[in-house]
Amino acid sequence: MDRFRPLRRIQVEPEPAQPPAPAAGAGGDAARDESPAPAAGLLMGAKVRRRAAVYRDCKGDYIGVPNDPCLTKILSKQGDNKVLFADKVLKFTQSGKMKRRILVITDFALYLVDPDADILKRRIALAAVDKLCISSLSDNFFAIIVPTEYDCLMASTRKKEIVNVIVKAIKSTSEYEPEVASSNRFEYHAAAEVTKVVEFEDVDGGIKTRITNKEKS
Repeated sequence: MDRFRPLRRIQVEPEPAQPPAPAAGAGGDAARDESPAPAAGLLMGAKVRRRAAVYRDCKGDYIGVPNDPCLTKILSKQGDNKVLFADKVLKFTQSGKMKRRILVITDFALYLVDPDADILKRRIALAAVDKLCISSLSDNFFAIIVPTEYDCLMASTRKKEIVNVIVKAIKSTSEYEPEVASSNRFEYHAAAEVTKVVEFEDVDGGIKTRITNKEKS
């Protein structure tokens, strides 16, 4: 099985191109007058079925972690060996770009691995997770809120399973249960000084998702 096969239900429709800004004169701010980051105004439509969702067997490890030398090495270095979930996801960067990642959830942490470079990009301790944000619609997006660091927006066709696994893992190792906030509009911190707004709309034929930069007050 190709562990890097791309997700099928994510479509990206960029905003119409804006007319070019007039050239700045000598000593002007042309170097700083850049186009908005790709996340600003990004429209994403995730096609969904109107009937009840087709339930899949929740086997947890969809990658085959024990047979992957890179993943097993990463986990062993951290002293983790109990894999609760593993699958390919899309992770959204601060600039709004989508990056392919392997998400591995253990009973202690979340791991985001670059499948092309076989490099661990981020480890999030489960104890640092404060909240999970999802919409009330049948889209693929979810945000992991980490107040002590920065948040993480991802997309997966197994969104509900991922959220359930994280909540159960945290509850099993502590008396704390993270909040699962379900709303068709939520915010997350893509970086220390960057807050983004995610909005969902039920349209004919699917769910339209819009990600924008939150305006500073």
